[in-house]
Amino acid sequence: MTAALALTGISKAFDGSPALDEADFAADYGELHGLLGENGAGKSSLMNVACGLYAPDRGRVLRDGVAVAIQGPRDARRLGIGMVHQNFKLVRPFTVAENVLLANPDAGGGRNGLARAVAEVERYCGELGFALDPAARVDAISVSEQQRVEIIKVLMGGARVLILDEPTAVLTDEEADRLLAMARDLAGRGTCVILITHKLREVSRFADKVTVMRRGRTVAVGRPADLDAERLTELMVGAAVRDDGVLPAHAAGEVRLDVRALVAIRDDGAPTLNGVSIAVKAGEIYGIAGVGGNGQPELAEVLMGVRAATAGAIAIGGRDVTAAHVRSRRRAGLASVPADRYVFGLAADLSVTDNYAVGGLDNGRYGGGYWVATGRMRSATREAIGAFEIQGAVPATRARLLSGGNAQKLVLARELAGEPKVILAHSPTRGLDVRACGAVHAHLRAARDQGAAVLLISEDLDEVLALSDRIGVMNRGRIVAEFARPADRHAVGRAMVDHA
Repeated sequence: MTAALALTGISKAFDGSPALDEADFAADYGELHGLLGENGAGKSSLMNVACGLYAPDRGRVLRDGVAVAIQGPRDARRLGIGMVHQNFKLVRPFTVAENVLLANPDAGGGRNGLARAVAEVERYCGELGFALDPAARVDAISVSEQQRVEIIKVLMGGARVLILDEPTAVLTDEEADRLLAMARDLAGRGTCVILITHKLREVSRFADKVTVMRRGRTVAVGRPADLDAERLTELMVGAAVRDDGVLPAHAAGEVRLDVRALVAIRDDGAPTLNGVSIAVKAGEIYGIAGVGGNGQPELAEVLMGVRAATAGAIAIGGRDVTAAHVRSRRRAGLASVPADRYVFGLAADLSVTDNYAVGGLDNGRYGGGYWVATGRMRSATREAIGAFEIQGAVPATRARLLSGGNAQKLVLARELAGEPKVILAHSPTRGLDVRACGAVHAHLRAARDQGAAVLLISEDLDEVLALSDRIGVMNRGRIVAEFARPADRHAVGRAMVDHA
């Protein structure tokens, strides 16, 4: 049987660092094909070749058995290949229908074109089981709804090969299951669906076939039923990875982060923080557990200084920073690992050096005013790349070329460089594979052991339980219960839902 999409012998390097090394892949119509591997394995790079974003250094792309030259996304679209990327490509002030029309100009212009786009959105919503308002602005809808817009854009463009790049990274478990069930249904109706993922559960439950990549190479192809979780993990990382979460006994010090009766509102004016009080001590990790939507993002934004509090107080190391701007908070000792590393943590088009050294420019570590010690910056960046094992990077590499896990390591390297008093880590392992998660956890533990106060905000209960010395449960914008380590999982879970 001729594959719907095949890539053979694909090699690609960035700044001299190989991302793909003679990689092979083939997927058929009517199947959901999982492309599995840890962060940096080359999964997204390989599919970016298929959709025309990257030109391979060597190798061939075949569509329905015929070798094709894909010189850009327009060629891929003409060939019926569509990709939904991790970072959505939507115009946020535009409506759902306007975004769909913008991506599919052949639908026609003017009022009639927009009306057709609305009708098409409604038709696809009916076929796929989506709930989506064509007239809603993108910046007013949820992440899962934005993802639905991206899928409709691609399908409306005539894609018979649909590539989903880590589609569940920002979804709840329930939303993820609904999305993957929809993808499974699309495959059952004849579409070739390719699921880029590092989650064994998704492959085991939903995929017909799986290709495993490691370090830019294809290492295995098979059916999930024939490859158990232990074998898949071994294929992904090359060895068993263990993160048992063991924490040594130690005494916490003085309060470094003191949050009292914090109140804030959302962008739409609705209350989101309703009197949050937290005290995090030096030498401890305080984890905040909670179901998504209970004020966690707004709490992180208020602590960082990018959202104003309407009442309450924040102190860092005894210094009141309630009304202070971001720079003042950082100078007081606050470091931040944001949930969206590409929006709030990195300047994607700048180099690894620029992203790493920017914090040192403010405090004079690399000069200041009209003089910058660029040699010292590059030297420090090389040391950080080695110490944090940022794979595929040299000082000149652009940050956007790093995989998710390595981008997160770069953020951590920068934020921990100044020995901060307080570290705010919001969903620090979201979208990362098991090896990258272990590395992030190890760095946070090390910072805690060196005396930092770490506030961990995560919707991953396993992560909170594994890392935290104390746990606060956040529900409806306030801390409703606290637990000391070792916390009872069921008690924490009850507190997460019983106060709703």
